[in-house]
Amino acid sequence: MRGNTNGRSKRRRVRLALGGAVGVAGTVVTLRRKRRRLVDSPVGLAAFESAPCFAELLEAQPGAESDTGTLNAE
Repeated sequence: MRGNTNGRSKRRRVRLALGGAVGVAGTVVTLRRKRRRLVDSPVGLAAFESAPCFAELLEAQPGAESDTGTLNAE
């Protein structure tokens, strides 16, 4: 019986080590993604205002202005 418990113990340690490695890898990936988002970039619809497809959409609407920055006007 004693040899069988050593096998279980070894498997348990290996599973713990693999689980820890996967957890650390997931944390690293998450932190990298968050760091990339800190770049000063527009959010929401403002991100699309400089896109050519958005400008075409505005031009196709009746009474549209030629300036594509009309969504953020206050």
